[in-house]
Amino acid sequence: MKRPISVRSAAIIVLLFSFLLGGCSDLFGKSSPDPSASETSTGSPSSEPSAAPDASGGVNAYLSAWERLDYAGMYALLSPFVKKNLTEEQFVKRYQTIYDALKVSNLVVTALPAEQQASDGDGAGTEGTAVTGTGTAVKGFSYRVTMDTAEGPVSFDNQGRVRKTVEDDVTAWLIDWNPSYIFPGMEEGDTVRIEKTPAVRGEIVDRNGNPLAVNVEAAQLGIVPNKLGDSADTVKAAMAAKLGMTVQEIDRKLGASWVKPHLFVPIAVAADDAVRDELVALPGVAAQKVMVRRYPLGEAAAHLIGYIGEINADELKTREAQGYKAGDLIGKTGLELALETQLRGTSGQSAVIIDKAGVRKSVVAGQDATNGATYKLTIDTAVQQAIYEEIKADEASVAAIQPATGEVLALLSSPSYDPNAFVQGVSKEQYRQWNEDPRHPFLNRFSRTYAPGSAFKVITAAIGLDSGALDPNEAKEIAGLTWKKDSSWGKYYVKRVHETNPVDLQRALTYSDNIYFAQTALAIGKKPFVEGAARFGIGEPLPLSYPFSASQLATGGGGPSGDIQLADSGYGQGQVEMTTLHVAFAYSALVNDGNIVYPQLSEADAASAGKLWKEQAMSADTAELIKADLVKAVASPGGSGHGANIAGASIAGKTGTAELKASKGTKGQENGWFVGFDAGDPQLLISMMIENVQGRGGSGYVAPKVKRIFEQARSGN
Repeated sequence: MKRPISVRSAAIIVLLFSFLLGGCSDLFGKSSPDPSASETSTGSPSSEPSAAPDASGGVNAYLSAWERLDYAGMYALLSPFVKKNLTEEQFVKRYQTIYDALKVSNLVVTALPAEQQASDGDGAGTEGTAVTGTGTAVKGFSYRVTMDTAEGPVSFDNQGRVRKTVEDDVTAWLIDWNPSYIFPGMEEGDTVRIEKTPAVRGEIVDRNGNPLAVNVEAAQLGIVPNKLGDSADTVKAAMAAKLGMTVQEIDRKLGASWVKPHLFVPIAVAADDAVRDELVALPGVAAQKVMVRRYPLGEAAAHLIGYIGEINADELKTREAQGYKAGDLIGKTGLELALETQLRGTSGQSAVIIDKAGVRKSVVAGQDATNGATYKLTIDTAVQQAIYEEIKADEASVAAIQPATGEVLALLSSPSYDPNAFVQGVSKEQYRQWNEDPRHPFLNRFSRTYAPGSAFKVITAAIGLDSGALDPNEAKEIAGLTWKKDSSWGKYYVKRVHETNPVDLQRALTYSDNIYFAQTALAIGKKPFVEGAARFGIGEPLPLSYPFSASQLATGGGGPSGDIQLADSGYGQGQVEMTTLHVAFAYSALVNDGNIVYPQLSEADAASAGKLWKEQAMSADTAELIKADLVKAVASPGGSGHGANIAGASIAGKTGTAELKASKGTKGQENGWFVGFDAGDPQLLISMMIENVQGRGGSGYVAPKVKRIFEQARSGN
């Protein structure tokens, strides 16, 4: 056992410290032995001490040891009155436990000057000596503590007192310590506890405030293992059946390393009240109220909004420095992931003093939680839902915008999945079905690029008109359904669907003539063609925070590699790829005098409202001419886009069929496009692509779907 330090040893420490500090004793004033005051002594009461240091030496020695985190050194300077009820081990452990929990650093402990000193509770001022009720001489002192902690900086002024103690004719002023020295207000039995206040995740709403991702109260069903009794197998089987899980999944949760027999083990969120009521009636099953994420549009907005889930090991590795911990929820896909930092907020954390009864007494340090921001999107829930109903059975990508303002009204990918299943606890079987579905419901198609096919012909026409390479009124004679430039093309050729002559721009758009636009691209030439495409933003990402793939004119970011590829690019084949949203913005130039406004997806993009992303992607005259031709392409009974025609409306639109095949003459997948808007009232522009339209009418399968969406929008339903 460690031998307690004697008063004599403490006095030596004090005298040495006083010698090293020299005149610092003036902080407490000069003091002389007071013959009238009794002294605590283990020697003769009548003997005069051989040395009479003032109080400052003991105080400064103690404060210096404290600043060095020398807890044993601090204990050595405590008075016998303290030590008789407090062992060194207890003292050291108390400081270590509290300071370690707070992660204390940069500790500074200083004595306050005499003019800032306050009298102690017994009336002992800093300029003289008082006598306690036990007849012991004491002096008060004040000190200041500053430190950094994990919960933030801490600073306080406090008072203490020293007691005059004599042993073997040696006088020492030793510290009359109590728990309030650690933090003001602390008493015996109090502890310091770290309390965390989670931030409330920000919600996501549409342009009208309709919920897209919100926090709702739900019943978290769980099991208390030691209350299952003999019914364990029956209870787990019943829970598995009602919650769409397997017994093995429940056993895995019950077998987690942290689980103890008396603890509530979360199993799944109850889908409805009836399921909750039925299950909590079983032995060992309980429910707790929790806040969970809810996605009201479900499948209709799954890829856009995404979902949250518990952070995994890989995510934790990259996010730990940002304050994430095991068990935290994090955005997994969609906007929940893209806006994770803004939606998450900052959790609050405080160090608080707790009394014996567990009652919170005061806050030592900390910060309040800062809730995540609520994001208001430009998305229109009604448009989003209407489009989903049209394409939910297809493999499709759709973007809808307000072309004059750049506001994105809808973004969809189909087939889809229910993100709420991940909140409730998706079963292995359900996840397997989705993951193994050959149509890939987890694939976000609207964020990917596709060959735009004939939808690109509008861009080729605009480049040709503005470069002077295309005369819209020139009637060309094109013989047959196939064409190639010359013998240098070998067996390669361009094919068109309709043999019609002569062909001008309006007829070429109406009948979607591939040969006409292949010849136009060659007439434009590679360099002007690449420069013209760049005016539409092709080759660069859309200026939105959402991770869309960047469009391209050719693989590698350059232009077409030769005449064949340039010709194919003219009608949206070759290596041209665009997202449906980028195609929509390219067409928006037709209603903005040739300009493309900045895309907007949320209020955060409002700073770009009214600004132009691409000025004069095409001239105003070119925009007017092409728009009129696209109205005719839909209105004409033989036009490729006639399936979108609405009586009384001026629908302007362009179909497109992109063929994906290994070589000429072979059959491959066909993706159908339709891009359109009401030229008389351009409030809604839709860009729709549906995969595998071969055998279903090609792009003719797509146009009627867009027509029905326009009809709903016109009727207000």
